Amino acid sequence: MAIVLNKPIPEFEAMATGGVKVTNHSHTGQTLVLYFYPKDNTPGCTTEAMQFRDKYKDFTKAGAVVFGVSRDNMKSHDLFKEKLELPFELIADTEEKMCHMFGVVKNKIMYGKKVKGIERSTFLIGADGLLKEEWRGLKVLGHVDEVLKAVKVLKKSTAAA
Repeated sequence: MAIVLNKPIPEFEAMATGGVKVTNHSHTGQTLVLYFYPKDNTPGCTTEAMQFRDKYKDFTKAGAVVFGVSRDNMKSHDLFKEKLELPFELIADTEEKMCHMFGVVKNKIMYGKKVKGIERSTFLIGADGLLKEEWRGLKVLGHVDEVLKAVKVLKKSTAAA
């Protein structure tokens, strides 16, 4: 099932670092930021993770929970999280269930060969479980600030409601 803006996200269940189980209902009542990235310990993904880390307090202050998602296994995630001192958990989507559900698996050309890879993407899910915003095929530079701004706007609109 595909995800659609302003609709509930489909059912899913995944394990994250720290033994955290994440489902489509586990964070109801909280704003959820899911950012999908290609691979632990690669330059762009490291930069993106550090930017989310550096703005993490701002995200929590705005009422958001952040999760990074990639196809890496839990051991890789644990090492990546420890190395970068990430304050948020990383979801190990080794079977690509979430990646396919969110439509982030894309054909890419790497060293002249066609490969299936993860398109860097971020999804903002409201406290009501509805998909509020999505960023696909994005560039790392300035992206985390853009997501944080959207989280703050969402917080204001829910506070006003």
